[in-house]
Amino acid sequence: MDTTPPKDQRPSDPTEPIEAPAAAAAGEIQSGRLAGKSLGAAIAIVAFPVLLQQVMAAFVGLVDKMLAGNLADDIVMAALDGVGVASYVGWLIGIAMSGLGIGGQAIIARAMGAGNVDEGEQALGHALGLSVAWGVLCGIVMWFTADALASIGQLGPEATTFSNQYIRTFAVSMPFFGVMMVGAMCMHGAGETLRPFLIAVAVNIVNVIVSWVLSGADLRVGDSVLVNPFSFDLDVLGIALGSGIGMAVGALLTIAVLFHGIKDLRLRTGMLSPRPAMSWRVVRIGIPNFFEGMAMWIANIIVLGFIGTLAGRAAQAALTAETGEDSSDLAMAGEGLQGAHIIAVQWEAFSFLPGFAIGIAAGALAGQYLGAGNAAMARKAVWVCVGLGTVLMGLIGIVFIIWGRELTSLISQQDVHLDVVPKLLVICGATQVFFAVSMVVRQALRGTGDTTWVFIITVVSSYGIRLPAAWFLGVYLDWGLPGIWIGLCGELGIRAMFFLARFVNGGWARQQL
Repeated sequence: MDTTPPKDQRPSDPTEPIEAPAAAAAGEIQSGRLAGKSLGAAIAIVAFPVLLQQVMAAFVGLVDKMLAGNLADDIVMAALDGVGVASYVGWLIGIAMSGLGIGGQAIIARAMGAGNVDEGEQALGHALGLSVAWGVLCGIVMWFTADALASIGQLGPEATTFSNQYIRTFAVSMPFFGVMMVGAMCMHGAGETLRPFLIAVAVNIVNVIVSWVLSGADLRVGDSVLVNPFSFDLDVLGIALGSGIGMAVGALLTIAVLFHGIKDLRLRTGMLSPRPAMSWRVVRIGIPNFFEGMAMWIANIIVLGFIGTLAGRAAQAALTAETGEDSSDLAMAGEGLQGAHIIAVQWEAFSFLPGFAIGIAAGALAGQYLGAGNAAMARKAVWVCVGLGTVLMGLIGIVFIIWGRELTSLISQQDVHLDVVPKLLVICGATQVFFAVSMVVRQALRGTGDTTWVFIITVVSSYGIRLPAAWFLGVYLDWGLPGIWIGLCGELGIRAMFFLARFVNGGWARQQL
């Protein structure tokens, strides 16, 4: 059904913002899936499918690492180190695309709240068109920087080969990933989260099957082993190809869903043609978000350098016999350290899922209520989401503290990983409540278009607190990888306070998009 508003609600210039209908003055959301819903129902409608969607996305990374951890014994350590360092590229491609996605999402959320369907469809078309071009450019950059990333992680020759295979396969897949991610974020802005989840399920099914078939790895879960009967034996390249093919399937499904249309939002070919005014609106909102993400990514690449320093220090000590430390202590700062770090990061990513999903709900609701002229309900929605996020992520933190070794063993049975990773998960688990506040409020601010302040807070906290603390505790005091994690997790608690201060200030409610 065509839900396009009457002509008297359309602007003469389709790139100009449309004035809200008079009904929006009542402060109720006017269009999209959340129109007419109670606050609790709206949070559930948005957050639950997003949570499931993010579980599916995290499962892609988990399967990749499980397969790498079950390759032949003579390459498993190099494979996990290579995939671990290359996994930072997965974060990078998310950052690269989220700027366009958040620009489209914020404009669509305001448009849905005001009942301006045309404006939402213009933002959708421009965001998707830009995602393809941006994906090609980012893929080219990734291809030529693969060696540099391996060098920063101080990988050996074999691990460098695996890392490059993983990164360059993802580089080719970037346009597909861009369409899939930006399309999902635009649907979130309209309150539609079920279809992105179903697309993520399809992507996971393709990824698991293709990666397992091509890699040659057996798949172990506890005492059960699924023996790989195929003879492709592409190792890490096969794992990466599975992920890339999954992204291509996800992009095609996203385009199909959007052309068919969701409630009050549909991709129309006429909206794909560039219009400078709307393109600039999408990009202008997304630029601070992009640089925020890049600042975080670069900070974490520097952390990889810290870990490489610890590994090199331990290797030199073992070589020259200048230390009396036992083998376990040497393992903590030596071979496999990058792999241990990324295994802990992988499980940490699962803990973020409730906070991220509820944060998406907070951003969508806050943006739509602002579009409807109801800042009080926008504020209430965010506070309710903060409470839900802290409870759920706090419970996950308890799981990390109690069952860290069991979680580690699902990915790797290597002694170094079983020794180090549970220590990191205890540190992570103890600070989950602070993570929750930081994630939910940050997503809420982004959803309202307050991306400049999110960028400022992230940069100041990351470079003024996060990196100095990680270096001082892990490298200077020589507390090793646990010291680095104490610095990393502690900083997120401080960052949460910064985000809360901005939210209480209320400047986000006055943002003009």
